Amino acid sequence: QVQFVESGGGLVQAGGSLTLSCAAPGSTFRIGAIGWYRQASGKQRDLVATISPGGRTNYTDSVKGRFTISRDYVKNTIYLRMNSLRPEDTAVYYCNAVPPVGNWGQGTQVTVSS
Repeated sequence: QVQFVESGGGLVQAGGSLTLSCAAPGSTFRIGAIGWYRQASGKQRDLVATISPGGRTNYTDSVKGRFTISRDYVKNTIYLRMNSLRPEDTAVYYCNAVPPVGNWGQGTQVTVSS
């Protein structure tokens, strides 16, 4: 069963930075695109960043220039470096394949104070 494990969230002031990590199942990690999603309280879960097996990246407009997604094939891990954080980035962040597969992980909470 596919299972992703996210970590690295926390409380940070506006303008600060965080790096999220996601341990991904090997089979999914190697063959497909993987993305970071986020879900703010009371809102739908949205895809914010994607990385293909070849390293091509894509970002939703609101995070372009501030977030960077990367993947480590040795560790089967993907990362999301988040700079210049804003209160509107507050959400639970999840990783999964694109499109998503299996069950969602627990996610990691990111809270940005103003």
